Amino acid sequence: MTGSLSPEQIQARITTIQATLPPPTRLICVTKKQPSAVIKAAYAANVRDFGESQVQEAIAKQAELSDLPDLTWHLIGHLQSNKIRKALQHFDWIHSIDSLKLAKRLNTVAGELSRSPYCCLQVKMVPDPPKYGLTLDELWSALPQLNQLTHLKIVGLMTIPPQESSLQEIAAIFAQAQDVVNQINNKGFDQLHLSELSIGMSSDYPLAIAAGSTMIRLGTTLFGDRPA
Repeated sequence: MTGSLSPEQIQARITTIQATLPPPTRLICVTKKQPSAVIKAAYAANVRDFGESQVQEAIAKQAELSDLPDLTWHLIGHLQSNKIRKALQHFDWIHSIDSLKLAKRLNTVAGELSRSPYCCLQVKMVPDPPKYGLTLDELWSALPQLNQLTHLKIVGLMTIPPQESSLQEIAAIFAQAQDVVNQINNKGFDQLHLSELSIGMSSDYPLAIAAGSTMIRLGTTLFGDRPA
């Protein structure tokens, strides 16, 4: 079983969305709580980027999908400190660096493992207490220290609008995220060169594309509801 949709339905949805994406934007299929068969269906539609929120769930799926060696795995959920080592061993991208403390610990362990993952800083453009993420004030003050973390490839910014945001508010948040990326790049850091903007999910990805997203993270739009 592939979940609530057939492989053919999944592939048709992916093909339709991929046809609308401008060249800089890559599709990350969010497969948390979905069976491995869903990943195989998306793979057949030429998707290679997959997003998971739980480290252990991703490890199990990777073992089941060992016959697909060219997958790129993106960690998009909050990373607990006791999962850092396994995350670095099993993910190519970490989108959810939500504190300076986490970034420093990741950098230390990455050095021990001789790993150098691509990373995004998770930033809250507006106050949103339920969510993890650096506030803008925390981001600006952390930049000099983040620039020293040579075992991490910090190449982008990720943000998620507050749940109750209107479309107009979401568009403004995405535009602000692009502006923050430009401001950071204009500061001339030698390590921090942000080329990626990880914004846009199933409910708002057209707004994200319009704002310059380079990575959209889609789940229910492609696969239907997650299994209970």
